[in-house]
Amino acid sequence: MNDEEMKQIQDKASVLIEALPYIREFNRKIIVIKYGGSAMSDDTIKESVVKDVTLLKLVGFKPVIVHGGGKEISRWIEKVGMEPHFVNGLRVTDSDTMEIAEMVLNKVNKQLVTMIESLGIKGCGISGKDGGLLKVRKRLADGEDIGFVGEITEVDTTVIEHLLEDDFLPVVAPIGMDSEYQTYNINADDAACAIAKALKAEKLAFLTDIKGIYRDVNDPSTFISRMNITEARSLLESGYIGGGMLPKLNNCIDAVVGGVNNVSILDGRVLHCLLLEIFTDQGIGSAIYK
Repeated sequence: MNDEEMKQIQDKASVLIEALPYIREFNRKIIVIKYGGSAMSDDTIKESVVKDVTLLKLVGFKPVIVHGGGKEISRWIEKVGMEPHFVNGLRVTDSDTMEIAEMVLNKVNKQLVTMIESLGIKGCGISGKDGGLLKVRKRLADGEDIGFVGEITEVDTTVIEHLLEDDFLPVVAPIGMDSEYQTYNINADDAACAIAKALKAEKLAFLTDIKGIYRDVNDPSTFISRMNITEARSLLESGYIGGGMLPKLNNCIDAVVGGVNNVSILDGRVLHCLLLEIFTDQGIGSAIYK
């Protein structure tokens, strides 16, 4: 073995040593991963995400995946000759759209379970309807009725807790029911946040289509890698945060206030982003702590 080969092996060992305190910190702790956006459209990235989550489970974490499927839902809506409509970022969901959304989300759910099982881990796909996991009421968009879009009112984590206890990796589709057992579509970010709070998760990770949080989205030098809850609230009140990041930051703050120890916003398009964020000293995303 030459010096270069020895150095490569030593570098690998250094990576493992760097990960050791994080493995110890998260051992037997629950981590909720919200998986969606472009990371679901690319097969290579999808495989990378599932491998990351599988590794987390194998080293002692208790991961829970909450997935979206918005782009796939829109594709199927167009496929049947309908046109997707949104109000303030929320999909207008009539009965036909709801039927398509539930079909697509269940399809995505079982695809992820298949990938998890192929890596030797027991996966179990559920929706918010199973075991009364997510109870909702009709959600309005600035007072406008947008159909079967749900706002979460209650989370019953019994089914997830049983799955974790039996060594399954739960995969949750963001669909819920109201008190009349009507089915509703739920924003996946909201579902992940609510589930993480109810489980008192150690960490919640949002896989997104951007690197993280910026004070000025047009200035890369203003990237924020770490901030506490007070700093996050100040940033929110500053008015610099807008667009799709505004509800995400609100969800991050809500999760931390609700008992989640820390929340990360990661670029899901980066291969092995979860491992880089959790197991390295610097991390790659934006994290909000208590």
